[in-house]
Amino acid sequence: QVQLVESGGGLVQAGGSLRLSCAVSGLTFSTYNMGWFRQAPGKEREFVAAIRWSGSRTAHADSLEGRFTISRDNAKNTFYLQMNSLKPEDTAVYYCTADRSWPLHAPYDYWGQGTQVTVSS
Repeated sequence: QVQLVESGGGLVQAGGSLRLSCAVSGLTFSTYNMGWFRQAPGKEREFVAAIRWSGSRTAHADSLEGRFTISRDNAKNTFYLQMNSLKPEDTAVYYCTADRSWPLHAPYDYWGQGTQVTVSS
């Protein structure tokens, strides 16, 4: 059974930082590309960042202005999203996903359950 479990979300003040983790089990982690998406209330789910199976290539949404960084540790079957200079508009549920496509595109193979990030002004 494939599982993607996000952690690290919470409440933070504007300007602060958080690091999200996504622990993956039930698949060969080092052969999958990974991504982060987010969904704010009343809005569609949007792409945040992605990383290739090897870690050799990454992609980040232009709107983030370089504030977020995706990384992975294949030895730990875990990947991360470092979020700096957080803004209230970053408030959303953040989801991790695993897929074999690159660039990542729907339909995505697996999803996590999501973790809430709330940024207060």
